[in-house]
Amino acid sequence: MVGTITADGRMNTVAARPRIKDVAQYAGVSPKTVSNVINDFEHVSEQTRAAVREAIDALGYRVNIAGRQLRQGRTGMITLAVPELDVAYFSELAKHVMAEADRRGRIVLLHQTEGVRERELAALHGFDTQFSDGVILSPLSLLPRDLATRDQRLPVVLLGERPVAGGTDHVGIDNVRAAREATEHLLSRGRRRIAVLGGAVRGRQGTDRLRTDGYRQAIEAAGLPFTADLVVPVEAYHWRDGARAAAALLEKEPHPDALLCLNDHLALGALRTLHEQGRSVPGDLDVVGFDDIEASRFSVPSLTTIAPDKPEIARAAVSLLLERIDEPDTGSLQDHVAGHRLIVRESSGG
Repeated sequence: MVGTITADGRMNTVAARPRIKDVAQYAGVSPKTVSNVINDFEHVSEQTRAAVREAIDALGYRVNIAGRQLRQGRTGMITLAVPELDVAYFSELAKHVMAEADRRGRIVLLHQTEGVRERELAALHGFDTQFSDGVILSPLSLLPRDLATRDQRLPVVLLGERPVAGGTDHVGIDNVRAAREATEHLLSRGRRRIAVLGGAVRGRQGTDRLRTDGYRQAIEAAGLPFTADLVVPVEAYHWRDGARAAAALLEKEPHPDALLCLNDHLALGALRTLHEQGRSVPGDLDVVGFDDIEASRFSVPSLTTIAPDKPEIARAAVSLLLERIDEPDTGSLQDHVAGHRLIVRESSGG
């Protein structure tokens, strides 16, 4: 509600959207001062700032973000492109990105690539540049040449692993170190025949390869031989793939005494197979996952897992992207390594 200020200081309200000049009139200041308070500029007294905020609350004024962004030649929207929203890590990460973007006055357009290169390329080249000021992309299938040929005018931040060093700002965790820590935990419990579900011995340096490298470092540092047969690739990183991989491992002798699963979906699927086959966890085998999705806290047994700092990843990605949007030609490319920690739960004796 907004209206005019009467001679005795009261307000005649009408059904209309309040404007900056209405706030200024109510607070007894200039529209420029109101703008300075809204944008949190310095050199405004606390008394004046309080009066303006009181007026904003009283009138129900809301900043017209769309109008402000369009005046700057921007939309106020950014794109988040992830492989699969039904993989809990990505849906949980999306929640954090959207919250951070909202805090920074931006709207997030959510795009699911399904890990298909053509869809990742569409995101990388700005399929919706008329709507979006920049892209946060978690790629699975991009090739090194894809980054070299992308539209450099569109700010891009990559999450996870990238096809080649440089080319864009990047946010991720130290996957080699994280996998090594998880493997060292299993070794400390006396496990010696540790299988890797979702691992990769060869191929480009994707997440699966990096985590396998960390596992291998820990195994060899413990004086044990690296056995490629214990590295089990999967078609996808879903519950059913973990269940199938665990079943295949149990058909062979000798059986593993621990499973390092490269995401929690694989680990939870493996737990189901182990239960169905009468294998106790953590008695017969220990199981460790990656990502610390919410379901890992409620499985039986609860799942030991590597927990990436998802809020930090979201903050860093949004911050880097907005910096590129606001100042596209300044500053060197940044590679932000977010934190992680090993959370020990029941599946490995916690």
